[in-house]
Amino acid sequence: MAVVSPEAKIGRNVEIGPFAVIESDVVIGDNCWIDAHVKIDRYTTIGANTRVYYGALVGAPPQDHRFNPETVSYTEIGSDSVIREYVTIHRSPFAGQKTVVGDHVLLMAFVHIGHDVQIGNHVTIANMTAISGHVVIGDGAVLSGYILVHQFCRIGSLSMLGARAIVVQDIPPYCMLAESGCIAGPNTIGLRRAGLTPERRAAVRNAVKNYFFYGYNSMTAVAEITKKEVTPEVEKFLEFVKSTKRGIVSGDPDMIYRKETQEDEDR
Repeated sequence: MAVVSPEAKIGRNVEIGPFAVIESDVVIGDNCWIDAHVKIDRYTTIGANTRVYYGALVGAPPQDHRFNPETVSYTEIGSDSVIREYVTIHRSPFAGQKTVVGDHVLLMAFVHIGHDVQIGNHVTIANMTAISGHVVIGDGAVLSGYILVHQFCRIGSLSMLGARAIVVQDIPPYCMLAESGCIAGPNTIGLRRAGLTPERRAAVRNAVKNYFFYGYNSMTAVAEITKKEVTPEVEKFLEFVKSTKRGIVSGDPDMIYRKETQEDEDR
């Protein structure tokens, strides 16, 4: 009882549930599972081994006054990803542009992904979180539930965002964002799970502490960070903060302390 366009390209061993709608110009990779009442709009590509659950809407026209229904724009979903119930993912309003969700991504129920969003690999976004247009989310980031992210914000790799946060500025890689909307420190557990050595984790902690918790302005913080060895992770952190357009989220004001009174322990 599904409706599948003859112009859609369906891979091998794909299961499509009843009342699902697959429009033309859709490509679905091998071994995908599409639940009942899912709609996959045109110009959408879904990689192999991805699962899309009940009521999800993938590749829908964007919620943007500038959108012309005749515009050809795209939605790309990677392989081995999971899109849970009632997730909405919108394509770009601009010709030739695309909304991208990477490989091994988990989007929990009722997540909204706006137009032109770019999501990396191994990202987890929990229930009811809404990502506005043009947001960029780096590999390995974890977003808790009920988060609101303003358009054009960037969320760095291996960052961790607490529930109910409202994000209006960029969050650098490897940082933890508290529910208050302030940086609370490095994502130590995430760094360990990513397999970083103690030395490289210490370098990241040094960068995060100097930038957010010693009372420096951004230029002084960058200078202090570069006094020690700049590992690949620290280099990525520095490139991120230097390239911000919306500004960087501030550190928790209750955690500002004098540098010389603290030891750099691996906590």
